[in-house]
Amino acid sequence: MAQLARDLVAQDSVQATLDEIAASAVKLVEGCDAAGILTVSKGRAVTLAVCGDMVEESDRLQGELGEGPCFDAARRVDGERLFRIADMTTPQPSWPRFSRAARDLGIGSMTGVLLYTERENFGALNLYSRRPGAFGKDIEAAGWLLASHAAVALATARTVDQLEHALETRHAVGEAMGILRERHQLSEDEAFGVLRRISQNHNIKLRDVALHVRTDTDPA
Repeated sequence: MAQLARDLVAQDSVQATLDEIAASAVKLVEGCDAAGILTVSKGRAVTLAVCGDMVEESDRLQGELGEGPCFDAARRVDGERLFRIADMTTPQPSWPRFSRAARDLGIGSMTGVLLYTERENFGALNLYSRRPGAFGKDIEAAGWLLASHAAVALATARTVDQLEHALETRHAVGEAMGILRERHQLSEDEAFGVLRRISQNHNIKLRDVALHVRTDTDPA
């Protein structure tokens, strides 16, 4: 736990911290096959970090349907922030549409911690397993530690929109680097250097340079 805390503090950005939290959940929590950080802002579900399959589709479904364990946790008035679904293969009367879709995704059990609530907006750290009964009370210490760091990381970001924009930028830059590496036989560092030089020399945002490369347009 101490090493995990040091690793999370050592990350150099909010997004890197959130990514490491999701990855750490899969590595550290026995039975955890996938993990992600979901936020709902202005009625829109946004996946901020993901490790493993099924996460993004689960987030999308909860947001689209407006039901699921994350929504229930956010609406509670008793202050309980942790939820645990022991067996997703059985009917769940509280959210029948989501539970049916979750079974189709191969989700056997699920647990999570609510990170924050603010009017109709909220964030949650969710852990998934393909088998029922994967999560017991023994995982709560790790869950709370991961959730605490996620909550602090989110609090340092001014808006969810900024986080989503940063995530889109990273994806665009990664794709552009891949294109340059393949096209010009460059290393990863060399490809990033090309993007950065164009950005600096022409006063163009790095994300815009990456988008130009992706659309096969020369920004220079």
